[in-house]
Amino acid sequence: MVENITRLNYKDKEIILVATAHVSEASVVLTKETIELEQPDSVCVELDEGRYKNIQNPRAWEQTNITQIVREKRVGFALVQLLLSAYQKRLAKKLGTKPGGEMIQGIESAEEIGAQLVLADRNIQTTLLRTWRLLSAKERLKLFTAITGLFGAKDEDDITEEAIAKMLEKDMLSSILEEMQDTVPTVVKVLIHERDQFLANKIKNAPGHKIVAVLGAGHVPGVIEEINKEQDMERISALPQKKSKLKIIKWIIPAIIIGLLAYSFVQNIEMGFQNLWIWWLWNGGLSALFTLLSLGHPLSIATAFLAAPITSFVPFLAAGWFAGLMEAKIRKPRVEDLQNLSEDALHLRRFFKNRVLRVVAVTIMANVGSTIATFVAGAEILRNTFG
Repeated sequence: MVENITRLNYKDKEIILVATAHVSEASVVLTKETIELEQPDSVCVELDEGRYKNIQNPRAWEQTNITQIVREKRVGFALVQLLLSAYQKRLAKKLGTKPGGEMIQGIESAEEIGAQLVLADRNIQTTLLRTWRLLSAKERLKLFTAITGLFGAKDEDDITEEAIAKMLEKDMLSSILEEMQDTVPTVVKVLIHERDQFLANKIKNAPGHKIVAVLGAGHVPGVIEEINKEQDMERISALPQKKSKLKIIKWIIPAIIIGLLAYSFVQNIEMGFQNLWIWWLWNGGLSALFTLLSLGHPLSIATAFLAAPITSFVPFLAAGWFAGLMEAKIRKPRVEDLQNLSEDALHLRRFFKNRVLRVVAVTIMANVGSTIATFVAGAEILRNTFG
């Protein structure tokens, strides 16, 4: 495994990069042996504060407050985190290892030798939000397709220790990154290149003269390239503003609908009520239908039906939040739902039996139905008003 060790010099510091695969037992052993042999002043691990706490408390999901997540509008973010964690756990289970075992080992080994522990990665919420806000609509669709393929196409039986070993080959990693660069360049930029910059800055500024950094193999080439460069940490740590075009569209569409409804009432009271009925039936009906498809409780379905026609006029509200809160209130998550989150997230039948995941599904699906209905109802109102 010597080929997975890279030695760098930065000013008066010696930096040892340990390239790992996050579900490989060999990487755990390599991490332990390297830190014990090198006796560094600092050990850097590819973790942020949040993931560090989760590793320290692997049962953290059991304290999840799903109602609070819905209220804080973090359902999508939580789902992405959960799916990525679940996929990694599935690979680790197949190989008989712990997910992030090499990071755990890095933390333990640093403590054993009295080295300074440095959490070198960028906050995961910042990374995901930067990714989403910088993506074009076309890239978001491609990303969705890629994620669907990741969780649906490959069977666990295809994952072997040999396959994990190949993940550590730099040439193979380079070709994978080049392929991603062609399909979803923004994802590669934010998830890989920006984090390479962030990691490199944290590593070279770690305390002491000898530093061991435990990194996923995919980041090692980028960190090597960045170590002697200046990084704009303020820029890559900031959340980009939401795209102005999207903000304008969110306000323009409701304004157009309200204008059409007002115009139809002025022209003909009967037509006005017809259009109002069209709006309510389509918006409430589709939101309720999508809530039903996500196996929501009847009261959640009713909430979606009543909320969608109103929330569609207010860009900072969403029918799914109300339907999701109702679902969480009626079907309070059980301890077993929280314990089985990772496993249930990757199996369709079990997904909808898990009360936490069902709240997530209701929240998202009610919003999707309402969004589709806004355009359909708008078209119907135009047709009814102007023939």
